[in-house]
Amino acid sequence: MLLESIIIVAFALLLDFLVGDPKTKYHPTAWIGKLIASLVPFTKNNSAKKELIGGILLVSIIVTTVCTVLIVLDIGISLLTIDIVSLIVSIAVGSILLKTTIAIRGMQKHALAVVDAIEKGDLDSARNHLSMIVKRDTKNLDKNHILSAVLESVSENTVDGVTGPLFYYAVFGLPGAFVYRVINTIDSMVGYKTILFKNVGWFGAKCDTILNYAPSRLTALVMILGALILGYNWKESLYIMRRDSRKLESPNAGFPMAVLAGALGTRLEKMNYYTIGNGSIEFTKSHVTSAVALMKVSSILFCGIVTIPIIITLSFLGWWIHA
Repeated sequence: MLLESIIIVAFALLLDFLVGDPKTKYHPTAWIGKLIASLVPFTKNNSAKKELIGGILLVSIIVTTVCTVLIVLDIGISLLTIDIVSLIVSIAVGSILLKTTIAIRGMQKHALAVVDAIEKGDLDSARNHLSMIVKRDTKNLDKNHILSAVLESVSENTVDGVTGPLFYYAVFGLPGAFVYRVINTIDSMVGYKTILFKNVGWFGAKCDTILNYAPSRLTALVMILGALILGYNWKESLYIMRRDSRKLESPNAGFPMAVLAGALGTRLEKMNYYTIGNGSIEFTKSHVTSAVALMKVSSILFCGIVTIPIIITLSFLGWWIHA
């Protein structure tokens, strides 16, 4: 089981680097998103209290559904009569499923689509591509604030789309990775402080904050090491992390964001909300490609420094998932 879990992590990461995401309609996250969208109307009510309860039920129902499917699938694989066949199928299915919780290549694709549009002088197209990866209003952003938002998204996605799932896979196996992905998806869809979603999305947003506490901080430290390996300014990344990581309303997102700003010697800015870093807000394509490179290196380092050691430690301690 120990070796199987490590192989699954390695194959999942390799699959994402080589293949990327399947078409949207085949992606488990898309199915989860459709399930969320279908249940949200039932949570709406004139009573704030009932909406809060509806939000709790929304999270509970989807988490339970996803975990049940994974457990039934695992039981089905274990019933295969030939051990070697069962092992091969388990590794193959596990690798593919874990890969679907990871989005390194997908993030790179979206980030470069924004850059390509800017290089063609098509800011409207760039804003449209950007709107697919950020929550903020992109309609009136200029070139540099568009690219700033891309860099911020790459840094946040290093946690949301890579290290967060890998961290919870290490502790709880595939159910852990998928519960993290479910909570993250719920937060991205309804975790807004608006009149429409402030009650329904409250519980999902709180769960997302709690689940990201450890991964965001561990990822920031790993990113500093990644900056050192890539020859970026790791000392500045450490300094900016200490100084600016708590400037955001989110208690977690500022950590990887501040590290990236320091490592690239630049300044990230969301107008009227925050400014992170000491450098210029003048950006080029090289800033984005450098950020993507740091995301990739940090993902590999996180597996070696955090994910696999946790799996090994819990296996030796007799933890049920990796026993």
